[in-house]
Amino acid sequence: MIVYNVTVNIDESVHDEWLDWMKQVHIPNVLRTGMFTDNRFLKVLVEEEMGGITYAIQYTCDSLEKFRQYEEQFAAALRAEVDEKYNGKFVAFRTLLQYV
Repeated sequence: MIVYNVTVNIDESVHDEWLDWMKQVHIPNVLRTGMFTDNRFLKVLVEEEMGGITYAIQYTCDSLEKFRQYEEQFAAALRAEVDEKYNGKFVAFRTLLQYV
């Protein structure tokens, strides 16, 4: 099992809109790719010095091959949507994890 974790720090000025958009649009679009079996949307409770509000969005997939297929076929377009809509209002980093 593979977990694709995206940690996002979002500026408070767009937080509410972003949160709704993530739940209603972005996460469903990622899941519609068919590459992931499940997801979790978690709020990070530690405050960042840089401000903003931080979340971890985790997507589970069955194999590394499925994740690679997601990266090759879907990731660029989905990331571009976020960048276009919230440019300069967020910082994101991505981690690939494996169950042990």
